[in-house]
Amino acid sequence: MSARTHGIHHVTAFAGDPARHRRFYAATLGIPLVKRTVNFDAPSMWHLYYGHAGGAPGTLLTHFPQPGARRGRHGGGEISEVTLAAAPTELDAIARRLHDAGVAARIDAAGGRSALGFEDPDGMRLRIEARHDRSREDAALEIARVTLTVPDAEATCAFLREALGYSEIGISGEARILLALDGLAGSGRELEVVHAPELRAEPHGAGTIHHVALRVEDDDGQRALRDHLLALDCAVTAVHDRQYFRSIYFRIPGGVLFEAATDGPGFAVDEPAGALGARLMLPPQYEAARARIESTLPPLD
Repeated sequence: MSARTHGIHHVTAFAGDPARHRRFYAATLGIPLVKRTVNFDAPSMWHLYYGHAGGAPGTLLTHFPQPGARRGRHGGGEISEVTLAAAPTELDAIARRLHDAGVAARIDAAGGRSALGFEDPDGMRLRIEARHDRSREDAALEIARVTLTVPDAEATCAFLREALGYSEIGISGEARILLALDGLAGSGRELEVVHAPELRAEPHGAGTIHHVALRVEDDDGQRALRDHLLALDCAVTAVHDRQYFRSIYFRIPGGVLFEAATDGPGFAVDEPAGALGARLMLPPQYEAARARIESTLPPLD
């Protein structure tokens, strides 16, 4: 049974003011809010999921927003940037919305693709690049890659090759580019690894990324990957039921936290597909405490 992963499932970050955060991602970037729930490990905190096509794996950005959260500082051993892919016409529309929202965006053409680089209101680094293989009518954003800034790129890349089935395909500036060999349609297949031994790790805060999740198609694939990681003496958690997918977690050399998440059951498991993100959804273990949880969560609207 294959122990490979199949590209990026989602990226999860910390954020500050929840209402400001929602306006930026849903209105300025145009990514629908597909699930309002809580951090399953800390239910006094929102966990918001943004994604296209009903929250399809490979489109998902998820966040833990909290009012008054200390802004994080970027350093080493982190996921330092998320690159999204857009149709060229959609890139122009996003550039206008960023300008109208007062967000400074730089324009570059790294790798021969037009792109916008900017930070969200909390300082999370984002890049949106034009992909000419995307339909002119397609307004959806997909995750193209994440950038890992690590103290030892060779050790990190060796692990990604041996443990997760990536193949190193080239160098772009100071970064090494790896590709998921068995990537699924709609998933970011690339990881970018930057060697930065001079940067120290910084504590997490608003605007920093907690982890990146890779796709495994089902429970069998997840089980095979977990067994493979354990055989490589990699510390990996037991399976966690996240209601919309099942997850395991592990750290790679360099300190970055990875997750492997199943594709299913998906976000329509607890609310109608046509009304995703409309109300607070809680896992069964917290339903009895709904009134208390709703009273403590800060407003989103």
